[in-house]
Amino acid sequence: MTNSLKPRQVDLLRALAAAGCTSPVSRQDLVDACAASGAYACPPSWLTQDSTRKVGRGLYDCPELAEVAGLGSAASPAPAPVANTVGNTTTDQCSSAPVQGAVETEATSTIAAMTMGMTGGERATLIPPRFDGYVAWGHFSDVEKIVKSRQFYPIFVTGLSGNGKTLMVEQVCAKQKRECYRVNITKQTDEDDLIGGFRLMDGSTKFVYGPVVNAMKSGGVLLLDEIDLGSANLMCLQPVLEGKGVFIKKTGEWVKPAPGFTIFATANTKGKGSDDGRFVGTGIMNEAMLDRFPVTLEQPYATRATERKILTKAGCDDASFADHLTQWSEIIRKSFYEGAVDEIISTRRLVDIVNAWKIFGEKEKALAMCLARFDDDTKEAFLSLYGKVDADANMNDSDSLEDADGVATITDTDCPF
Repeated sequence: MTNSLKPRQVDLLRALAAAGCTSPVSRQDLVDACAASGAYACPPSWLTQDSTRKVGRGLYDCPELAEVAGLGSAASPAPAPVANTVGNTTTDQCSSAPVQGAVETEATSTIAAMTMGMTGGERATLIPPRFDGYVAWGHFSDVEKIVKSRQFYPIFVTGLSGNGKTLMVEQVCAKQKRECYRVNITKQTDEDDLIGGFRLMDGSTKFVYGPVVNAMKSGGVLLLDEIDLGSANLMCLQPVLEGKGVFIKKTGEWVKPAPGFTIFATANTKGKGSDDGRFVGTGIMNEAMLDRFPVTLEQPYATRATERKILTKAGCDDASFADHLTQWSEIIRKSFYEGAVDEIISTRRLVDIVNAWKIFGEKEKALAMCLARFDDDTKEAFLSLYGKVDADANMNDSDSLEDADGVATITDTDCPF
């Protein structure tokens, strides 16, 4: 049976056997074996993604273990060929060509464990945890169909801040039990951060794969968060966005994406910059990169009915409070879209208000604290508007913020953002 396995698969099995593991093995066993053997950065898909091997939650059938354990006790392993090591790139003494897969070492596993925290999921799994308070809405079903299809289909998700773009992708991955490699993009993000580079580990220089390569090799979902904050350095992702492999110049290795690999990018703009200055730091993205996203999903704010559900699941057990908050935010958003005000209330801000109310027990205090980020005039205008909504003033969905007495002054307020 082991004759059909690749060398690094055998290395992983030997590490499991050396640790005293027997079939079925747990995911933690696999994580430990990956670190001990250096064979993989994280539990490999040939074990964890094979439905015939899954025998329980986090348990995988591994009949090859018995044979490998038997071989280990019956005979000593053949001596390894003499090799030269430069950094973490190993070459055969008779050849100058890099040995494929040699760049994966214990250092790789260490960095992989560090990057696992980027998803907010468990360090040992990279699969984001299910959020009990999540309400599926908007493009959730579209994103789920793409992830479930396991086809390579890059998606660009755009929308104003605080409307659940990133959380939507993570919760789809959680539901489908797919590994999600979330990378927060900044102006400083470069090829070394994304593809990989040499790191000083335990006194020696070793090459460590970046999250893009790890996602490709494992067939995971790559989430490029706030991609419009990046620079021209992101152009190193061009072949990756085409679904092709990537050539790692520093090691001479060609990495092809495993089945299931795909990419989602989130942004507050459509890659054309922020004309109103609300999203400082966003730039105009290269058209060649934007053109490699076949579909753009525009994420609006949720409807009042959906936001009421969100607030209820966030712990708002006062139905009238949830209803007034959503009515209040809807009026402000309408005024924002009409150009009457320069600020907006996001879904995230509504949840923040509910959480503050649960902590401090006072609605007025919760509102004031969560609105303190705005200038004084805007804050007072928003508070005044909520007071009128809470008092069930004659306001309907067609009213704008300018229609409320004492609130119109905000129209002439300069926005600092």
